[in-house]
Amino acid sequence: MKKSLGAKAVLYPTPVLVVGTYDKEGNPNAMTAAWGGISCSMPPCISISLREATYTHGNIIHNQSFTINIPSESLLKEADYLGIASGKKEDKFSIAQLTPVASELVNAPYIKEFPVVLECEMINKLELGLHTQFTGEVKDVKIDEDLFRDDGRPDIEKIKPFLFDPTSASYFGMGKEIGKAYSIGNEIIIKNENFND
Repeated sequence: MKKSLGAKAVLYPTPVLVVGTYDKEGNPNAMTAAWGGISCSMPPCISISLREATYTHGNIIHNQSFTINIPSESLLKEADYLGIASGKKEDKFSIAQLTPVASELVNAPYIKEFPVVLECEMINKLELGLHTQFTGEVKDVKIDEDLFRDDGRPDIEKIKPFLFDPTSASYFGMGKEIGKAYSIGNEIIIKNENFND
């Protein structure tokens, strides 16, 4: 039997995304957010949802662009700090000892030390209540050169992203591979065909 938690914004898990922006004076800022993910394949788009009270919210509206930076487990403390502190009050890049890099494609900085970067141009804004959902078209994805497999694909085990559990407010590392997508489900098809024969 299942137990009701009521109406809540809960998914298991949520990604840890660090949003890079410039403020009106051109100062780099970064904010950790977990309300986000892929929203379209073609054109490639990422959506994030932010409260209007955040500094990043105003920065995105002003510049119509942002970056999504995916930290590795080794940068857990820095990523958490970027979600605690406010860019209105302090230079988060300097305090966290992170390096802002100016994107050549969008008017936003990305974080040099983070292994994966998506450069996004805002194409849609939707007011949803407490949060505004920003959709950005991905103009480029950059991944550190040493984080690829021999077949040329990014290696998630080398990237080591981590996850956020909203109900416990805790971070979790990635587990081992448990199956191939678009493949392991074929076992049910084969089993069903054999059963019907």
